[in-house]
Formats: sequence, C-alpha cells, structure tokens
Amino acid sequence: MNQLSGEKKIKIVDLGLIDYEEALLIQERLLRLRQEDRTDDTLLLLEHEPVITIGKRGNQGNILAPKEFLAKQGVKVCSIGRGGDVTYHGPGQIVGYPIMRFLNHVPGIKELIRALEEVFIQLLNKYYHIAAGPIPEYPGVWVGNDKITAIGLSIHSGVTMHGFAFNVNTDLTAFQWILSCGITGKGVTSIKKLTGKKQDIAIVKKQVVQCFGEVFRLKPCWEDKTTLL
Repeated sequence: MNQLSGEKKIKIVDLGLIDYEEALLIQERLLRLRQEDRTDDTLLLLEHEPVITIGKRGNQGNILAPKEFLAKQGVKVCSIGRGGDVTYHGPGQIVGYPIMRFLNHVPGIKELIRALEEVFIQLLNKYYHIAAGPIPEYPGVWVGNDKITAIGLSIHSGVTMHGFAFNVNTDLTAFQWILSCGITGKGVTSIKKLTGKKQDIAIVKKQVVQCFGEVFRLKPCWEDKTTLL
C-alpha cells in the first residue's frame, strides 16, 4: 500500500475556506455524478467555517455548550448523514471528502477506514516524526490518548462521501463545547500543539495528497474548483 501507480488517477480539488452546507451540496452533486460514472474519483480538500456536525447515530446530548453560546461564537450546528457522533470543524483543520468508488481500491469498508487511517499515520511519521496509530474500537488516528484525525463516512451505491478531519492549526478549545465523537476519557490534539509551531496549511494539504496517493496507489491530479461548477 505504499507504491504510487500511474494507472489510476484521482482528481484533487481545493475548495479553500467554505461554509459546511455549501460544501455538502458540492459533495451531493459529485456523489450523483460518480454514481452515474459521469465523473472520476475526486478528493475535495477544504477548511470549514466553524460548525458542529452530528452523525446519523449521534446524540444531541454530546453538544455540551448551549445553543445561544454557540450562536454567539458563530458556530453552526448541522445534523448530517455520515457515520459517527458529534465533531467540530473549523479553520486550521484540513477536511477531506473522497467521492470514490471505494471497491475499486480496497476490498471492503474496514479496509477503507484502515487505509484512511494509514494516510495520516504515514504523514505524521514522515514529515513530523510523530508516532500515531489507530485505536481498534474508535475510527480515526490517535497520538497517545488524543485524537488528531477524525473519520466519518457514508456510502451510497458503492460511492463514498464525507471523510476525514485532520487537526493542523485547529483551535482545540472548541472541542470543550462537545463530547467529541461521544467518547469519554480521551482528548484531541493537533500538529501545532505537538510541534509548538503553526503550520502552513497549503504545505500540509500537499502532504495529505502525497500520502493519500501512496496509500491508495493513485496518481493525484490537481484541478481548479471552477471545474466543479
């Protein structure tokens, strides 16, 4: 799972900083196109304006802060169709939405999640010398007892949407407003916290794409976001 192949390609589109619901509409449109084989596998990369999302089996009680407080902080709350519970997205966090026919690349859902985890395990080790790994009962990537990458997917007719959220320069105080992923006794972390240095998001996005291509054995092809319009 670590050799790049030129036989299969994936489009990479950087949406920049974008509202959650606007990005969701883009995902849904791409999902339909991919299901109809009218577009290729695509990885959307972006940062979200502050939002708390609740997965389809999520518990509203895991949002700890009052709605009035969140509104004053400019934080939206959205119920969505991915797996997982409650999580936070905001500036400084790289979010990736792979719109893929995943069985073309891995044999099953467990292998898909494991491959996504491996992207960040390899990235953190290769570029930052940070030892990270999975915790079997909780999807995602962890540094010790702290989560650095959340993973939550949904699959429709063999095509994935939603994806991962990788804490780079994320304001971690926002996670005090929720019980992240409904998990007690564990924390969250970021590259900035672990290195003591704010990172260049553009550089880290390129690192994500490089490792994604290596793990899934795909050739990344960057395209402008105007191609999605």
